[in-house]
Amino acid sequence: MRERLQVDERRARLLELGLKLFGSRSYEDISIHDIAAEASISKGLLYHYFNGKRGFYLATLELAGVRLLEAITVIDQNVTLEDRSAKGLMAYLTYVEAQAVNYSALMHGGLGADKEVLTIVERIREVVVSRIIHGLGLDSPRPVFRAAARGWVGSVEASSLDWLKYGEPTKEELVRLLLGQLYAALQVASHLDAESGVVLDPALAVVLSPAATRPPPE
Repeated sequence: MRERLQVDERRARLLELGLKLFGSRSYEDISIHDIAAEASISKGLLYHYFNGKRGFYLATLELAGVRLLEAITVIDQNVTLEDRSAKGLMAYLTYVEAQAVNYSALMHGGLGADKEVLTIVERIREVVVSRIIHGLGLDSPRPVFRAAARGWVGSVEASSLDWLKYGEPTKEELVRLLLGQLYAALQVASHLDAESGVVLDPALAVVLSPAATRPPPE
């Protein structure tokens, strides 16, 4: 049992190192020798744990995905839908900023069009879409609402990459812009599927008002 714990702890430490390495340098810029040297282990041990550099990279991206989902989870359900959405988006962009290389790798597919990398990315997207659908009080992802949520997730990803590249607009402005897109998309969906019974929180409409200058909550 103790031996198993030691193995798990060592693997966890290696993955933390992977987040650090791949979070600051691209996949191509890091060799198996670099990883082994940074971890003070043999290359053979790295192969034993992860079957090589690619396996290590995929495991690191898996952890990055888990951390991203953890970062955007808003536990306090007593706040308004607007505040929950704003907090989640702010946490998302803060994570994107801190893990720029990892995030770009996730969204660009990492190793070219690697199917396993894309599977990791799609899993994250499905969780976010599911949270949006659940937040609307729907028991199942009705087609127009699922399409609206999925399209918005894509918009968040594209806008985040653009923000990383140009450093503009401000984080607060981007949060408000993305909230406005979400509200607009869900508003249209609610008209197309009136039988859903979805009634959007009027507080969300504030993001569409030119006079809405209140920054999102910290």
